[in-house]
Amino acid sequence: MRTVRRLIWRDVLWSVMFVSVAFLSLFFFTDFLGELEDVSKRGYPIWAAVAGALLKQPVRFYELFPITVLIGTIYAMARLAESSEFTILRTGGLGPWRALSLLLSLGLIMAALTFVIGEYVAPYGDRQASALKARLRGANDLGGAGAWLKEHRPAMSAPAGAGSSPTGQGLAALGERNVSINVRGTDGAGKLSQIRIFEHDERGHLLRRIEAPTALVKPTADGSVWHLTAAVVSDWPADASMALQQRKVLELAWHTSLDERLVSAAVSPIDSMSTPELWRYTQHLNEQEQTAQRYELQFWKRVLYPFACIVMLALALPFAYLHARSGGISLKVFGGIMLGISFVLLNNVVGHLSLLRDWTPWLAALAPSLLYLALSMAAFVWLVRYR
Repeated sequence: MRTVRRLIWRDVLWSVMFVSVAFLSLFFFTDFLGELEDVSKRGYPIWAAVAGALLKQPVRFYELFPITVLIGTIYAMARLAESSEFTILRTGGLGPWRALSLLLSLGLIMAALTFVIGEYVAPYGDRQASALKARLRGANDLGGAGAWLKEHRPAMSAPAGAGSSPTGQGLAALGERNVSINVRGTDGAGKLSQIRIFEHDERGHLLRRIEAPTALVKPTADGSVWHLTAAVVSDWPADASMALQQRKVLELAWHTSLDERLVSAAVSPIDSMSTPELWRYTQHLNEQEQTAQRYELQFWKRVLYPFACIVMLALALPFAYLHARSGGISLKVFGGIMLGISFVLLNNVVGHLSLLRDWTPWLAALAPSLLYLALSMAAFVWLVRYR
């Protein structure tokens, strides 16, 4: 049994590696061409285009790995079937369920590899690519309306140094406060850019607005402090007959209970966030009564995506039981490519529909894998029992 496992695992792993290298080479070329546009328009050095394309490859590997597992396994199993090696293994005692268990045990290893790549390598590479662009451009625009954070400060229990004065003192005696923070971008040095802070009372009346071109976030024991440069503070008086008070502060220390990790997650692209960051940010959004479904869906996709490798291996096994006259290796590989593309399309369509229809995030993330697992088991049972 050990010899059979070594034979099958070796063929599958080499085939998956070959397909992965082929796909990554193709996507590296397309990413490099995309980076060359910035080289020509913005005058970046050519090494920046190469580095940017290379840093994207861990994300590409993570996204493509279940498909490359499917195509590589189909190729390996179809080649064993065409050369009659799989038939010899079957006559030697390799039953259908034992063959399935061999592939599923290999699938667990591939799922663990997918988890490590998606949890550590891919987010790190994506963050480094964003930081490289920010250093070259001078800023990294978050797009759209930027990133929004919210903070609720209860009456008489606000953190010290988070108040109404320009430096953030004296809020505890002023009642509840709801703070909305908008960040439009980041730069290569880790600073936030184009910050707007809106402070409302419990009735929703605007009390203060703070605008600053840059801010540096420093962690504290009870949250963080934002060092705003060239801040413009606008105070709305309680009496409508009084004039708006506006002042400029060269260096403003603004205290908040939002910790540095939460701020970093909010200004990061959703694809570059790790699973713990997605979980923390989702909890923060729920606590602040903000829409968190998009981040919940991404969290469950990140948790369940490694198991897609197991589903793809189970889906590839029935191809070993097809006779050689049922089609050559090229036809079976083409079928595997179509199955992989359909899985990606279904995964994306279900994700978008879940956001539109407000479906349960974990069920929407799990549905495509369950459907293809059921399809693979049905094909496997039909081929084994009736063919």
